[in-house]
Amino acid sequence: MSVSPSLNPHVSVDCVIFGFSKETLRLLLIKRTVPNAITELDDSYYALPGDLVRDNENLDEAAARVLKELTGLTGIFLQQFQAFGDPLRISKAKDRAWLQGVRQDPDARVITVAYMALIDSNQVQIQPGSFSKEAVWLPIAEIPELGFDHNDISEGALLALREKVQIQPIAFELLPEKFTMSDLQTLYETILERDLDKRNFRRKMLNSGVITALPEKQHGVSNKPARYYVFNRNLVENGGLGFVNLKMEGSFTLFS
Repeated sequence: MSVSPSLNPHVSVDCVIFGFSKETLRLLLIKRTVPNAITELDDSYYALPGDLVRDNENLDEAAARVLKELTGLTGIFLQQFQAFGDPLRISKAKDRAWLQGVRQDPDARVITVAYMALIDSNQVQIQPGSFSKEAVWLPIAEIPELGFDHNDISEGALLALREKVQIQPIAFELLPEKFTMSDLQTLYETILERDLDKRNFRRKMLNSGVITALPEKQHGVSNKPARYYVFNRNLVENGGLGFVNLKMEGSFTLFS
């Protein structure tokens, strides 16, 4: 299979797509389609979704295209966090075998620009593309060896996520439209990998102004029904609220 002339053979984008379900932070990975019966590839050849950049699009547009083709979603949280350009990033035999089946110039050095995306994994229908036969959500703790340098890229994205959720209200992108305070705290604790004081977390979140309580409460639960909240997206995006600062300095702190 030859690569389209409209694709730049030296620049690509890779997307680290985070989701959250069953109190677990997950990563969306694809299984590469094995072209032309390449036997060097086994059924566990996972990689991050990505593609070469088209000549008529910028980097953000390329990343958004990859996400739309895979998830059908537009307008989701998508942020560039790092570029990767190690000359040996395509040196593994398995990667080279795959490239020989899908690239016109499999030996070309490719610089990739990595993006982090956050989506509600429970509300998306995955649509594997031409280079992927399957897409799966895997817990962060169970990520296998990935193609190319994608383990380094995904680890870099996780570090970036942990830093950003402490200073910007982006974690809400991983939750459904309405959520309980317990849902929110569990999400932060999962991302940051540490326990947070329940009373302090609740007080700081409410005082920050980034969430609003709804009159609605849980139904059909055995314990005391918890109140639902929503993220004040319009206020945050229109500058009505300052950035949330959740920097971890000994104890949990938050201010707007």
